[in-house]
Amino acid sequence: MGVTKTVFGKTSDGNEVMMYTLENASGMKVTCIDYGANIVNVIVPCKDGSTKDVVLGFDDVAGYEVNAPFFGAFIGRVANRIGGASFELNGVTYNLAKNEGENTLHSAEPWYHKLMYDAEVNEAENSVSFMRLSPDMEQGYPGNLNIKVTYRLSDDNGLAIIYDALCDKDTITGFTNHTYFNLDGDGAGSIENHDVKINASFYTATGSDQIPTGELCPVAGTPLDFTTFKKVGQDINADYEPLKVGKGYDHNFVIDKDLGVLGKAAECIGEDGLKMEVYTDLPGVQFYSGNNIGNVTNGKYGNAYGFRSGLCFETQYFPNSCNIQTFPSCVLHANEPFHSETLYIFS
Repeated sequence: MGVTKTVFGKTSDGNEVMMYTLENASGMKVTCIDYGANIVNVIVPCKDGSTKDVVLGFDDVAGYEVNAPFFGAFIGRVANRIGGASFELNGVTYNLAKNEGENTLHSAEPWYHKLMYDAEVNEAENSVSFMRLSPDMEQGYPGNLNIKVTYRLSDDNGLAIIYDALCDKDTITGFTNHTYFNLDGDGAGSIENHDVKINASFYTATGSDQIPTGELCPVAGTPLDFTTFKKVGQDINADYEPLKVGKGYDHNFVIDKDLGVLGKAAECIGEDGLKMEVYTDLPGVQFYSGNNIGNVTNGKYGNAYGFRSGLCFETQYFPNSCNIQTFPSCVLHANEPFHSETLYIFS
């Protein structure tokens, strides 16, 4: 039990990377590193007494220095897509890097999951926090933003991800975590036999560039209806334009709850019955079925990862909310503390 610290390796420019292992009384372990605040392992106890690692990742720093799929990644300053790679705030237009056609995805360089963080262990809470200052105009966003992301493991096998931030100017924020889960175990293959339920009656409609139009569309009667449990693969290849655009599921769901209230967003069950519940106080969750993982040959334990070998539940503000006034606002005012929590519970 508690938090242990070990050397994970060195970056290509010589920075020593430390790994922090959180362990609880149930035998669950979570490991994360101060390079990128990346989650490396989530090892959960099974009903037969064994354990298994249920997230995709790498065994060395070199893997995380490339990490095109964002395995285990802390994403900021603003996650997901921003249309036209720009936004207006207080009458000023801010231009961002275009890294997905004419748009911005996950805010571009310097990637938050490829930077070094200061670490702080809290033994009493069984947690570790990673902190850094994002300087004014880094990635194109205004304001010096002090960031802290905390990973906390509880004895009921709950992994909490807690985001705190404070900025000296009005800015926009939208952190998330991009961990890929496979509840059958790292390297177990496709997640299409996982059962998923998402507590959302609507999703944010997008154009062919996956940028939200501002319209909220009902999931009822569509392949995006996860209001009751169904296999991920049941409708994933349906003749339905939003699925064709995303090459599968890659959609923001509007959670049936109030903003700021910690509530259940989703549930997922693997083939052997391992269950994960997802809670957040944010308004949306991006359900992504790993359609663009590609061919990763250097995964953990010598495993290779391919098409749909992991799935993500990225809790978030709605994509492009900085440009759509009807969406919940992602504006963070100067000297106003930002706080948000996401929780993954395994049973």
